[in-house]
Amino acid sequence: MEYKASIIGRRREQEILQKCYDSDKAEFVAVYGRRRVGKTFLVNELFGDKFDFYASGIYQIARDKQLSEFSRQIASYSGKKKTHPMNWFEAFDCLKEYLSTLKKERILVFIDELPWFDTPKSDFIRALESFWNMWGSTVKGLKLIVCGSATTWMVDKLLGDKGGLHNRVTRRILLYPFNLYETEQYLCSTGFDWDRQQIMQCYMALGGTPYYLQMLDKDYSIMQNIDRLFFTMEGELRSEYDFLYRSLFNDAKLYTRVVELLASKLKGLTRKEIVSGLKVPDNQALTKVLENLCRCDFLRMYHPYGGKKKGALYQLSDMYSLFYLRFVGGNHVPTPHAWTLMRDQKRESWYGYAFEQVCLHHIEQIKRRLGISGIESDVSAWSYVPKNNDETGGQIDLVIQRADRVINLCEMKYSSVPFVIKTSYMEEMRVRRELFRSKTKTSYTLSLTMVSPYGVQGNKYAGDLGPVVTMDDLFASE
Repeated sequence: MEYKASIIGRRREQEILQKCYDSDKAEFVAVYGRRRVGKTFLVNELFGDKFDFYASGIYQIARDKQLSEFSRQIASYSGKKKTHPMNWFEAFDCLKEYLSTLKKERILVFIDELPWFDTPKSDFIRALESFWNMWGSTVKGLKLIVCGSATTWMVDKLLGDKGGLHNRVTRRILLYPFNLYETEQYLCSTGFDWDRQQIMQCYMALGGTPYYLQMLDKDYSIMQNIDRLFFTMEGELRSEYDFLYRSLFNDAKLYTRVVELLASKLKGLTRKEIVSGLKVPDNQALTKVLENLCRCDFLRMYHPYGGKKKGALYQLSDMYSLFYLRFVGGNHVPTPHAWTLMRDQKRESWYGYAFEQVCLHHIEQIKRRLGISGIESDVSAWSYVPKNNDETGGQIDLVIQRADRVINLCEMKYSSVPFVIKTSYMEEMRVRRELFRSKTKTSYTLSLTMVSPYGVQGNKYAGDLGPVVTMDDLFASE
């Protein structure tokens, strides 16, 4: 198919949407994903000139006002006088009456921010169910596309509905933030002339969220942009944090408590440690919070190497939240130029941790560089806490166990120049490798793998490493 030049990436999503539009049958398509990720933009760019009806939910507005706005949109498209439906069943009847007058091969309906229509006791989801099951699904060529940022609502209330909407959605599209490759494409398309180090530093603070990238000013460096967006009183990303979580989750307080605890424990915590740290019951409510945060890409759940499900670790992986909570949230007073003037050591410490997170967001690119994209593999982390003073502990943040009986033990080190492996560091790597071999009892070949932005400076130890993964490798398209 011909892809829209105005849409960065999203090729698979474009193909799905276009196939649904071209099909002869009725289609019910759900597009969901975290807030600010570009769901509305994607649908608008593809089909904005083809909408036969468009409406959007409004955040925290009562049912009557939602109904009034929905009705106003029907009147706008139909050219008839606005009606005043008493409930959502009547509102969808009005929509059906208008759409029935259209004599077209394709009828396209787009309802954005669907969860915001579902106010308490509104019966919105049951009215939508009635509209689709009793009429919409029988109309060949009708395309109903719905979007929602409240991923938990979309998954639980729509995709996971146990009633009449069960399995009624014909296609579902989960939209993710950009990776480094797509971020670079976006910035280049909007006139930025940053090198890859600046783009990666941008990713470390904003992640790949298109809406945040849109706030950047190409006339300033990345450090100046971070100052402007985070460290001034009017900075747009200074006030984003609270609204982001409130708009996604009903009980936002518990969600942010989990996020903020994990922000203080960068390597992650087990469920038991989260319960202890927050002093909350270990119940189904906590299960739902952790599941929803993982669904929305705020948390990463992973199992330690050789660990069982009950030992799973939860780690805060959202780059924006990590940066905000480290440098902006809490009692931090707005200080213009705080990032530019920050001590190099403190900023470099952040880059070191954030680089590890960037790598974990780009596992597929690392596998490609290692030549193992087609080999089945498991990704995990490993650590060993000594049981007495005579033992040595160790930690490896990225372990890739491959079906070809090789395990890559990955060292992720941020550096603005080729990383120099000194004698002491090489010895540390070897000690960790042998500790891993001893404690895991593995018989696999263990390959020391370095991931560093500008690679490794050639010296007598460089030959002890497998393929070196660089920043350019992380920017590769999947």
